[in-house]
Amino acid sequence: MKAVCKLCPHRCALEEGQLGMCRARYAKAGKVVSQNYGRITALNLDPIEKKPLAMFFPGSMILSVGSYGCNLRCPFCQNSEISQAGFDDIRTEECLPKDLVQSALNLRSRGNIGVAFTYNEPLVGYEYVLDASRMLKDAGLKTVIVTNGMINRDPMEKLLPYVDAMNIDLKGFTQKFYDKCCGDLEAVKSTIALCQESCHVEVTFLVVPGMNDSLEEMDDLSNWLGSLNPDIVLHITRFFPSYRMQDAEPTDVELMKQMKTIAQTHLKHVFLGNVW
Repeated sequence: MKAVCKLCPHRCALEEGQLGMCRARYAKAGKVVSQNYGRITALNLDPIEKKPLAMFFPGSMILSVGSYGCNLRCPFCQNSEISQAGFDDIRTEECLPKDLVQSALNLRSRGNIGVAFTYNEPLVGYEYVLDASRMLKDAGLKTVIVTNGMINRDPMEKLLPYVDAMNIDLKGFTQKFYDKCCGDLEAVKSTIALCQESCHVEVTFLVVPGMNDSLEEMDDLSNWLGSLNPDIVLHITRFFPSYRMQDAEPTDVELMKQMKTIAQTHLKHVFLGNVW
């Protein structure tokens, strides 16, 4: 009998030893477990604004940790070397939750407020994030999650009591766009709606030329966010050539400014990212 992963909408049905779509979870003894538990690919002390979080303890620092794997297949991915990797594709180091928490505590003197799970899709390593987040809360530290929002409601509800802030990538605002990324728009919308009721949420929208760059889509997206809460922070971010879209042009800055003007009719806090 196949083991079914209940973490995200893909609900991968796996034979013994088989990896799920995310390449970070596999079937073992009839259950789906995390293969990347405690295996990290990056650990850096970053300004909180780099997550990006514009209105959550601005001016502070946060210890950022990444592993490998992702449950989306975005052709424009800006971290593809780790998000599209499996265990055998990339070098990792062990960092158990207690070690991560101690590292975060050691950096308090440098302005660190906690840990941000980021770089790849952190929630494919759900058990690690949950265990570490519980310990971080006990230690008086903040937990930040930077995620694509592709997670089922039950595991997200279990994690939320330990989460202080999230940046959620809303890749587009049509299912046609999400089909190109092997994702589910309604699942991401559900995550945003759920989480903004429990913790600080900021949303990032990467404007990819020819894919999600219509003014109508920005109006629909920002109108929906505003209907949830006009105080939700929106980051409209510039695309640069990456992964399978190396030949694409960067996003037009004037278009992004028009998008910001539209979004501001629905939301109080709109920022442009990667514009210089």
